[in-house]
Amino acid sequence: MMNWDDLRYFLALVDCGTLTGAARRLQVEHTTVARRIDALETALGLRLFDRLVRGWQLTTEGQDLVAHAREVEERWFSFERKALQAGKMEGVVRISAPPTLSTFMLAPHLKTLCQNLTGIELELQAERQQVSLGKREADIALRMTRPQTAGLVIKPLASIGYGLYSTKTYLKKHAAADWAFIAYEKNSSTPHHQWLEQYLGQRSVSLRSNDQMVMAQCAAAGMGVTVLPHYLRQSHRDLCRIEQEACPVQRKLWLVMHDDVRRSPRVRAVADQLIELFAKEIIQSLLN
Repeated sequence: MMNWDDLRYFLALVDCGTLTGAARRLQVEHTTVARRIDALETALGLRLFDRLVRGWQLTTEGQDLVAHAREVEERWFSFERKALQAGKMEGVVRISAPPTLSTFMLAPHLKTLCQNLTGIELELQAERQQVSLGKREADIALRMTRPQTAGLVIKPLASIGYGLYSTKTYLKKHAAADWAFIAYEKNSSTPHHQWLEQYLGQRSVSLRSNDQMVMAQCAAAGMGVTVLPHYLRQSHRDLCRIEQEACPVQRKLWLVMHDDVRRSPRVRAVADQLIELFAKEIIQSLLN
């Protein structure tokens, strides 16, 4: 008999193309993915994938079933979301947020949130990738860009300011014309990184990184000047803001939920607590 849960493994392997990628998405061992695919093929009496050196490739029979599998998956997730509406004020609520924001803005305040949410267990997923709220990979997402997906409830939560930062020692030793910069990877579409690329002009770049925390640590170590969100200054006491060189970038932080899930009492309670947290004056002072 077919195990309906095997469809998750089937679609994960379709999307990722490799056992390793599918295992990472599903948070299981790659051998588990292979075993579940084998079981699904046996139950259906079909070969769904060709096992190639460069990855697992769908057979013609497998390709014919992808659209049907996605339809079944969506119906199942819709069932889960609707069932959540009738849930109680207890259980797990998953929050997805960018790593830096999770570490320096959410984590220090989770104790207070938990005290106000008796019976609710919070799960904070600090990740860069955009999780699927429709598939309930998270119940609430905090995002730096406004999602365009239909069926989502989107609320502006806060405005995050940015500035140029370095150490006092570095700034005393180097005139502005001689500053070296710690920049993001080239061709970044992020507004404050694009602004920095224009601002630095012909001056040298001492380091490029795709990680904001690496940039902050390197600036604190005296490698040069970088652009950072203002809330990071609290965790890097060696860094000082270069007031005379203001960065004009302000970015919206969005709270996002699926329209079905927001009716869940426990998800609504967590969302309300997050909205209240970011409305506090002390939080606003850290962001700007």
